[in-house]
Amino acid sequence: MTREVRKGNCHYCGYLCGFDVTLEDGRVVDLAPDTTRYPYNSSIAARCRRWRMNASELDAPYRLNHPLRRVGKRGSGEFERVSWDDALDDIAERLEALRSRYGARTLASAIGGPHATFWPLHRFLNQFGTPNNLGIGQICWDPRIWMDAVTFGWPTACDLGDDTGSMMLWATNPAESDNSLFWESIKALHASGTPLVVVDCRRTATARVADIHLAPWPGTDAYLALALLHAIIEEDLFDHDFVARFCTGFDGLRDHVAPYTPERAERETGVPAADIRAAARVFATNGAAMLLSGRGIDQLGPNTEPTVRSLALLRAITGNVDRPGSCLIHERSDFRQEAHLERPDLFDAEARSHEIPSALLQSYRGYQLANGQTERFGRTLPERYLTSAHPGLVLRAMCSGDPYPVRALLVMGANPVLTYANTKLVMDALASLDLCVVADYYLTPTAQMADYVLPVAASLERPTCQLHGGVANSAYGGPAAISPLHERKTDYDILRGLALRLGMEDAWPATSLEEEYDDLFALAGLDFAQFAEQGLYAPQPTYFKHEAIGADGQPVGFATPSGKVELASSLLEQLGASPYPQPVPAAIAHADLPQGRVVLITGARSQPFWASSYFHNQDFRTLHPHPLLGMAPQTAEALGLAAGDWVRVRNDTGAAVLKVKLEDMPVGVASAEYGWWLPEQPAGAPGFSGALVSNVNMLTDNELNSCESVVGTWTYNGIEAFVEKADCPGEFAPVQENASTH
Repeated sequence: MTREVRKGNCHYCGYLCGFDVTLEDGRVVDLAPDTTRYPYNSSIAARCRRWRMNASELDAPYRLNHPLRRVGKRGSGEFERVSWDDALDDIAERLEALRSRYGARTLASAIGGPHATFWPLHRFLNQFGTPNNLGIGQICWDPRIWMDAVTFGWPTACDLGDDTGSMMLWATNPAESDNSLFWESIKALHASGTPLVVVDCRRTATARVADIHLAPWPGTDAYLALALLHAIIEEDLFDHDFVARFCTGFDGLRDHVAPYTPERAERETGVPAADIRAAARVFATNGAAMLLSGRGIDQLGPNTEPTVRSLALLRAITGNVDRPGSCLIHERSDFRQEAHLERPDLFDAEARSHEIPSALLQSYRGYQLANGQTERFGRTLPERYLTSAHPGLVLRAMCSGDPYPVRALLVMGANPVLTYANTKLVMDALASLDLCVVADYYLTPTAQMADYVLPVAASLERPTCQLHGGVANSAYGGPAAISPLHERKTDYDILRGLALRLGMEDAWPATSLEEEYDDLFALAGLDFAQFAEQGLYAPQPTYFKHEAIGADGQPVGFATPSGKVELASSLLEQLGASPYPQPVPAAIAHADLPQGRVVLITGARSQPFWASSYFHNQDFRTLHPHPLLGMAPQTAEALGLAAGDWVRVRNDTGAAVLKVKLEDMPVGVASAEYGWWLPEQPAGAPGFSGALVSNVNMLTDNELNSCESVVGTWTYNGIEAFVEKADCPGEFAPVQENASTH
């Protein structure tokens, strides 16, 4: 018997933790945290329930092992096993036929994570010639990246450390959702006396330890952020020197925020004015202040852009920009930028002209304006992320052919039936296609609608490398511990196989993902194997880069049109948007709900699941057997409900059935977990493994008229819904009750 230990990395969340993998005769028999590699802390794995899946899932009975081709009607869930050559030959032939008939724009894509590598798909789309890459960037990541870019000239990151004098967490709950060193660092700083402010309408585990908890009514965060700006300026707490030397538009900002008093914010948000002023003082008077926001404000629809932009301005006027302990403006990567891996040079102006316009900034015009500034500093924003097509428009084009026919879809590690807004629209769009290809670990509800389902290699079977979207000088990941089992392939190999069959081999000289990673790190003087030894590339950052003296003898400043932090954004004004954050009233006003209604927030993740992933895991299901709808006890009482009741939540778009959980949040608000499906239920129509039972996206929509105009964000948080008692869905009957979840 041959026994050896190899390095490997988890891929069941975005952190890619390093492990020692023990093999006997080539088979994985054990794994343990590797504290010599990122994240260098065994306690993280000790608290995580997912990492053990790296071994148990390798040969799990529900894993996809072979290419499958549909044999029944679309959506029947009936497939037959085929060879890789047969699958890729037929997919390539059908893609070429559709391109010949409708043009390259007939192809769309959908991608997700964490089990997908984004840039190979983006390269394939660029070379094929289509602008229609769907994603959920508009409600996750893109708003913050865009607002940082137009304000500071480049994305930022929080810089938590010994210099941090205060901390503000906005719509993020790392105590429950972020199993990393970040929360450990927050706890340690807070225990040493560093004040913590948490903004979240729910009294989460993070909020419960805060010194100040601000709980705004859903959809009103922009009014709260503007009130904080008002209080800091009114009380003369802003950084006069930084504002005078490095900012432009301050006088206009002062005038703009004058009407947004804490008293007005109290009326809009329900947060006491005194608490708003106290939070402003904490943030502005304790030295370096760290502010981190989460997906909760990326999903506010019309108020996403003004909220995220206001938070950028809070950092700016207090001087918390590229300062130790506050925020770091990322540096250009020493290695090859992800934007270059995408090969935008393959995507010409004619192909870009077929973009379906949806937003002012999240567009090729907006990208060109912003990226033209960053290139002065030798940086390139990732194009495909920041120009991704609006799902609502492309899905409707699939159904209607307007403005042109979108007839094919590549889905890489995504599950739009569960994770995209308006599930009925998603199902109609998938049903209308001529070709749908899904690459994934499992036969998801989306895969059940496909023509081909392709098995993707999992964590230990593939090299991993997270590049933070290509906007930072950091990377983490590691090598494959074993070759892919059965007939699984990496997503890179799948896309390269299609590219070769379509005559696109010139852009794919590397024969493997490892070779691509060798090329990626070559500029930094490394190959992938050297990088993988530590699993982390993160040189010590430099701060105050804007103060460096340029060739003209002046500070180099920022990569914006003015060369300064733009409190009034000239780029947004050039695009026809407001240069200052301009909130709109919440769709449902504070404490103004008809009887029987709630304001619904829909993005709650339930540990140990990840979005719509890992519902196959019976240990997880025993721990958390039912989809939950959280609400205050007063809300439940007004609705005639009690903890543990099954309820139907519905609106004009659709309905979902969930179970009531009592928790601390504003009266009239309900928080629905999302991503729920039931893999043990039959595949295909009519139930699609329970995907239409407790799927909260049955109630959401991404119709363009209700989205904000700058990034195109639709509303997931702040939806009016009716709640009524319901019977337990039959699909849940086999799952044992676990009182600890209520």
